[in-house]
Amino acid sequence: MDQLLSRGYFYWARGIELTGRSSQVRNELLAAYRTAALKHDQVGQATLLNLLLRNYLEFNLYEQADTLMRRTEFPEGDASNNQLARYLYYTGRIKAVQLEYTDAFRNLQQAARKAPQQSALGFRKTVYKFSVIVQLLLGEIPDRSTFSQKGMVGALRPYLDISQAVRVGDLEAFHKAMQEHAETLKADKTYSLIVRLRHNVIKTGLKKINTAYSKIQLKDVCEKLGLDSVEDTEFIVAKCIQDGVIDATVDHAAQTMMSKANLDVYATAEPQMQLHKRVAFCLDMHNQAVKAMRYAENTKAEWESAEERRERLKQEEEMMNNMEDEEEF
Repeated sequence: MDQLLSRGYFYWARGIELTGRSSQVRNELLAAYRTAALKHDQVGQATLLNLLLRNYLEFNLYEQADTLMRRTEFPEGDASNNQLARYLYYTGRIKAVQLEYTDAFRNLQQAARKAPQQSALGFRKTVYKFSVIVQLLLGEIPDRSTFSQKGMVGALRPYLDISQAVRVGDLEAFHKAMQEHAETLKADKTYSLIVRLRHNVIKTGLKKINTAYSKIQLKDVCEKLGLDSVEDTEFIVAKCIQDGVIDATVDHAAQTMMSKANLDVYATAEPQMQLHKRVAFCLDMHNQAVKAMRYAENTKAEWESAEERRERLKQEEEMMNNMEDEEEF
């Protein structure tokens, strides 16, 4: 009955959403979730929690969605894999908006792994769109194979153009890609996150300039990055130096940026950090695999009564005595 009721709530909420009246059923969903929690209906809790999070995100109510997420607990034990994948996706979106990119990327990766691999193509497309943007916000470049998956090439094309612009640090190409695919990005609700990538594009471009030039005029940096003015360029360069993005100094009087000698990366803590990151990823994947295991429940027919146990122990004892007698003989 729990499965049937939760399925009914899902299709009812979906039908209301298609008519554009989702905001009118929010209180009913909250009341149904409270009822499911009181009755310890974990299947219903998982379904209704996802419906509530979807409702909040549809109207960009991220604060309310975060409050609901922190004050509730998703029942991973009895919930289906599909409901868990949805919950991880919604959680990843909320954390991405709140600048918690590491947790957001981890949740989106788990959602992509737990989603059905032979179906649910639309869901996997949506997950990968947000996953690519969050990975770029982390300062990483997605693998090329991500954009060439079967059935996803066309949907991920705008995100490939943006990733290429971020990889080379070309601010002009980044703005061109944003303008060309603006309608698509707004429909995907990723536009606000992509706007944040402008700083990453500038940082990547500054890193390349810092590596290529030992000394360069700020006006030349401004032209290469496509910034508005030399004053803005000076402030941006100073901020990147302060944040440790580049190792350089700025001569305000001469309006130049002077790069320092590049250090050997193996003499820093970067290899250790990368190793720790990969080990943590493997351990997390192992823990998720263990949680996802399903074991058959014992039935009453398989239980051993006290009388049967005494009879079995008696037979084992007789067998041991017979074996000892044969050895003595």
